[in-house]
Amino acid sequence: MNRNGLLHFCTLIACTLLLSACQPKPEVNSLVAEPSYDASLSPHARYLLVSSTSNNLQLWDLTNNELKYQWIHGKAGGTAIATALSDNLKYAASLSRDSVALWNMDDGHPLGWWSLPANGQCLALADNGTLLIGLTDGSVMSLNHQTDTLIKFLGHSEKVNSVSLSADGRWALSGGNDNQVFLWQANTGQPLHQWLLPSRVLSVSLSQDASLAFAADSTNKADIWQTQTGKSVSSLKIKRRTMNFSTARFTKDNQTLLTGTPAREVSVWRVADGKMRANWQVTRVERAQIKGAVVYSVAETINGQIISFSSNGLLETWPKPD
Repeated sequence: MNRNGLLHFCTLIACTLLLSACQPKPEVNSLVAEPSYDASLSPHARYLLVSSTSNNLQLWDLTNNELKYQWIHGKAGGTAIATALSDNLKYAASLSRDSVALWNMDDGHPLGWWSLPANGQCLALADNGTLLIGLTDGSVMSLNHQTDTLIKFLGHSEKVNSVSLSADGRWALSGGNDNQVFLWQANTGQPLHQWLLPSRVLSVSLSQDASLAFAADSTNKADIWQTQTGKSVSSLKIKRRTMNFSTARFTKDNQTLLTGTPAREVSVWRVADGKMRANWQVTRVERAQIKGAVVYSVAETINGQIISFSSNGLLETWPKPD
């Protein structure tokens, strides 16, 4: 290696060490010791629903750091691959490959269990208990347990990877392997807007009031739109070739987007211009079978701190971004 190459190499090492040293240390709570399949935080991180390998479903009250309920998904205790909590803290839901279940968070009682016509892939839940289920056959089911009505959306031509519901249950957002993102009425299946991304869509999210929609593909394309007009608000300023998201959530004021990745990253983005305000890496754990960590869910507390829960079993609290 020549002198210039050696200098460049040393500079890269110095920069890496500097970035690692500058990352603030989060407050860490080792909540779940066993491996997990998925987890969901409520909007202000009051509750956490975890699908674990042993106890199946665990609902944690994070204000008291207590395990509130334990549930078994399905008649035969099927593995829940996806979870969801309603924003009003009334309902919890779990999804396996062949069924979906709904639970009452007040008393812990089950409200329903439904088998699926195709393999389940993703899940969302509204304040009225409406369930949104993305399937591998390209369809999306909107199921209202109160009225016992089912709407099937057939706009996608390939597997649906991510779904999101507005808090009131009126609007649904879905994205799939066909590179398409659809905004549609959950109670009728009528599409309002359609967007096309360069590659398969891996993550979508609606703001609580359904005024903003977010979608990201398998490369580095991640966009935010106004739902009323369908016009672009911003694109996330991603400065590398690939950045996939495992979770995304708008803060209540719609000024900020929180994201997590399968590569231990928690990021905070400004909605208006797509600029990154903060980026952290969740803590590694000393387990031989776990080398990395998938960030399952992110949320903002009432005082502006960021909470994340990952496949490492750690609940981590990050400082309020500047």
